[in-house]
Amino acid sequence: MSRLRLGITGGIACGKSVVAAYLQQRYGLPIVDADVLARQAVAVGTPIYQAIVDRYGREICCRDGTINRRRLGEVVFAQPQERQWLEAQIHPWVIAQMERAIDTCDQPLIALVIPLLFEAHLEEFVDRIWVVATTPEQQLARLQQRDRLSEDAAAQRIASQLPLEEKIRRADTVLWNTGSLAELYRQVDQAFVLLGRNGEGS
Repeated sequence: MSRLRLGITGGIACGKSVVAAYLQQRYGLPIVDADVLARQAVAVGTPIYQAIVDRYGREICCRDGTINRRRLGEVVFAQPQERQWLEAQIHPWVIAQMERAIDTCDQPLIALVIPLLFEAHLEEFVDRIWVVATTPEQQLARLQQRDRLSEDAAAQRIASQLPLEEKIRRADTVLWNTGSLAELYRQVDQAFVLLGRNGEGS
């Protein structure tokens, strides 16, 4: 069964998960979230978890043994080579899990939320690309609030990704999350209708 793969990406803290949740609730679309898979990849006891502990020591863990994502983020966002090492551990596993989810999906359309779609060169992995975007000021403020980061730490995380304007340039559809949720949902509805029309001939 051929199925259309919708890739949802965008800048950090721009609203990808909001769009995915709406698609699931409003249209019953199956969602595969790379961030959720990435958290599963580093769960206690997995080979990737052990590789991280071996590399950074037990101090990278919380008291319950789980990876302290905030502490790990401080390491990898400050040192590009460490981020590359971590992504090399996680990305192949996440991609394999996404492929499995696609193979077992019984619907004609599946949405894949992939924050690093362009950075990981996964453009050919999907059929359509939606980019969720906002203004640089909103992105910085939302990231600071969401993850309780300083301005410098938030800016460092944003800078680690491909510039949002480049993602916008490469998108099939851009969803602007700069106003109310109702405004964002209207854009999603419009894009979904067009997706169905365009997908008929795929």
